[in-house]
Amino acid sequence: MALKTAEFNYHLPQQLIAQTPVEPRDSSRLLIMDSRQQELATAQFTAVINWMAAGDVLVMNNTRVIPARIIGKKTTGGKVEVFLLHPLVDNTWEAMISPYPKDGVIILGDNLKVKVLEQTLNNTFVIAFPAADSAVIAMKKWGEVPLPPYIKVALKNPERYQTIFASQDGSTAAPTATLHFTIQLMQKIKQKGIKLAFFTLHMGIGSFRPVKTEFVEEHQLPAEFFHLPAETAAIINQAKKEGRKIIACGTDAVRSLESAAVKNGVVQSSSYRTSLFITPGYQFKIVDRIITNLHLPCSSHLLLISAFAGQDFVLSAYRYAVKNKFRFFSFGDATLII
Repeated sequence: MALKTAEFNYHLPQQLIAQTPVEPRDSSRLLIMDSRQQELATAQFTAVINWMAAGDVLVMNNTRVIPARIIGKKTTGGKVEVFLLHPLVDNTWEAMISPYPKDGVIILGDNLKVKVLEQTLNNTFVIAFPAADSAVIAMKKWGEVPLPPYIKVALKNPERYQTIFASQDGSTAAPTATLHFTIQLMQKIKQKGIKLAFFTLHMGIGSFRPVKTEFVEEHQLPAEFFHLPAETAAIINQAKKEGRKIIACGTDAVRSLESAAVKNGVVQSSSYRTSLFITPGYQFKIVDRIITNLHLPCSSHLLLISAFAGQDFVLSAYRYAVKNKFRFFSFGDATLII
């Protein structure tokens, strides 16, 4: 029977949407969701290590958010916001534009002209820069790190929307589950014998947009580039062979690992654009536990964790989180789903 998107809605008071990050990063709250026992518990995020054992693997995204938001102007002088998503071919990028310039020309900074070529099926646009390095130069000169639209407070330190190990430029949204980790917590994890494994997934508009179709299966998740290195694949495959737990930090990690799976317990080094949309009924091949934040109603992220832990249990956990005033979304509290 087809799932209706409305079945994954829940009431979220606006005041619970976190506008600023907590300090230090790992002082956020942690909601432990035990899907097997159907039990909930709360702790500080630093306690997440208590649910990891020596030999387990913690998989994390090392993407770095680019300064993709650039304020330009129309040839008539009006303001235009350009939100670069990812490069295409021949000096072109996919981008969101607001408002659309009637003549299809946008001027960035000191007379860098960008031309709008076409609109995509995702309601984004293909824009052309004059040279191969023009977009990178424009971002360095005039770009800002974009925050999700539900965050209305300016960030004093843009680095707070980057993970402490962000190294691979290309994302337009931070892998927010990993924002909770500090250098000290990472050191404790290593000292306990837990293995760290990194991959790259450049997150795009799919991170912001809710599912708006009536039925879940009608939603198309925009493709995102991911790369799972051979070293990470080897660490995961060995751990699975030994019966260790694979802990995915973020729904981005879940999608990357499951996209790279060739059979139960085995992944291979991969590098391509994935549009894997995980919904209830999906059979997980690699992931044993998930660390993630509290997600938007009717979002692809909420559907993914419902596939992992069960729709009824997830929605009851979210009602608990609302009742107990957990902080939601990018700068909010975390969950550990086991």
